[in-house]
Amino acid sequence: MSDYTLKNLDPNDFQDLMRLEQEVFGADGESTLGPYYVRLCCDFFAQHCFLCLCDGRPVGYLLSFVRNGEAYCTTLAVIPEFQGGRCVALLLRAFVTSIAHLVDSCWFTVKADNKAARSLHASLGATEVELRKGFYGPDDERIVSRIDAAAFSKLRARYERLGLLETPVKIAYACVPTHTSVDAPVAEASC
Repeated sequence: MSDYTLKNLDPNDFQDLMRLEQEVFGADGESTLGPYYVRLCCDFFAQHCFLCLCDGRPVGYLLSFVRNGEAYCTTLAVIPEFQGGRCVALLLRAFVTSIAHLVDSCWFTVKADNKAARSLHASLGATEVELRKGFYGPDDERIVSRIDAAAFSKLRARYERLGLLETPVKIAYACVPTHTSVDAPVAEASC
């Protein structure tokens, strides 16, 4: 049985990601992510970006950003021989777990002919909201889909039910005295 490992990106993953980009996208004649973008993900935005290894070999990755309560999953890529297997599920679990208590929605982009990715997005609760022309260049079109707040709440609850995500702990704050004197040890308190 194969041994899968998932990890947040780090600067040492740069070459592996560039190789995976070429293997997944470049081999099909598509343009690949620029080295500057990949370097930013490895060095500065690794909290929500992941690399999947099978028996120590990098086989897939997920790149994303979180801003203002929204996540943007920009790339989910798995080399052909590992597509349709555990790698995608592990990457999605790590991603959803990392953002579940930080965001209320999540955005994806995908080519119209990528039915597997579109089905995956839909299974997470995403709905297709627009077709954007010229997304990565004049001849490029991408479907933009979004998991809205209501659907994301359901996704979060499903992960909690399955034990894949801990329910957030509510923190109780103790009252702190705002004024004390010798005559009145706790004259006022704010909570």
